Amino acid sequence: MYGLERETNADIWEVEALFDLCFAPGREALSSYRLRDGVDPVADLSLVARDELGVLAGAVRFWPVRVGEAPALLLGPIAVHPTRQGEGLGALLVEESLSRADGWSRVMLIGDAPYYGRFGFTKLVGVDMPPPTNPERILGRDITPGGWSGVSGRVTPWHA
Repeated sequence: MYGLERETNADIWEVEALFDLCFAPGREALSSYRLRDGVDPVADLSLVARDELGVLAGAVRFWPVRVGEAPALLLGPIAVHPTRQGEGLGALLVEESLSRADGWSRVMLIGDAPYYGRFGFTKLVGVDMPPPTNPERILGRDITPGGWSGVSGRVTPWHA
């Protein structure tokens, strides 16, 4: 059983250590991190999962970006501690965080279609991430019906 709560300032270093554990060295060199520079994550959607002893088991963050002129959410990073993988915690984090995305029309991520397809994510056509990003891994999902309809263009930081 896990408790899900908004990430707070007290969680930041523990969450960063989890991301470091779960992702390859140099994760911050990825193009998606350039979209996050100088921008705060969306606080209401950035969640931590803790077990009954308060041990961090997983975390997810969301960032505001623009696709062309349209606002969008960028999901990620999301991580589950290696000792907790296979328990459905990643799915719980995705589903619960997206259920809280009131006021947003669309969400995107860079990831594996077979995994994220079960949450309704499909390949986005006409959405251009900064290089080096494999276009096959640019996925999106409507939050509101038709959220991605007519939306295309370069993904840029929220403040741009």
